[in-house]
Amino acid sequence: MTSRRSRRIPLDLRGLGGGEEIFRVSGGVARDPAVDAWLAGEPSELRSLARRWFERMRACGDDVLELMHDGCPVACVEDAPFGYVNSFKSHVNVGFFQGASLQDPAGLLQGSGKRMRHVKVQPDRLSNEAALAQLIAHAYADIKARL
Repeated sequence: MTSRRSRRIPLDLRGLGGGEEIFRVSGGVARDPAVDAWLAGEPSELRSLARRWFERMRACGDDVLELMHDGCPVACVEDAPFGYVNSFKSHVNVGFFQGASLQDPAGLLQGSGKRMRHVKVQPDRLSNEAALAQLIAHAYADIKARL
């Protein structure tokens, strides 16, 4: 009796699970007191600007959760973050975890990372607010579609 050996074929199984891996965080809640404390902090001019755009993220849907991650407020659907705000010396970043895949006809997104992008918002400059609001809405819809 001869033994029959099957030929081994190397397989690359990455991507067979239905898409690329999504960055996940834990601990999101409907309204995080730590987020509210951060948004009320100093410098007040920049934090009020951050608060305005984070409120826009909160208003995307009843399923939006939030938490502090890496020192800034993050908005999520389930455990998948879609946006964040952060303040710096003279501007606020409104960021998107899957920003590289968002359509940006107004050309607001900055950054060169594999996935993340941000929009710099300065208090003394009027930006394209409608386009930024649209980016937030698209980022929310995009993460829901990925889940």
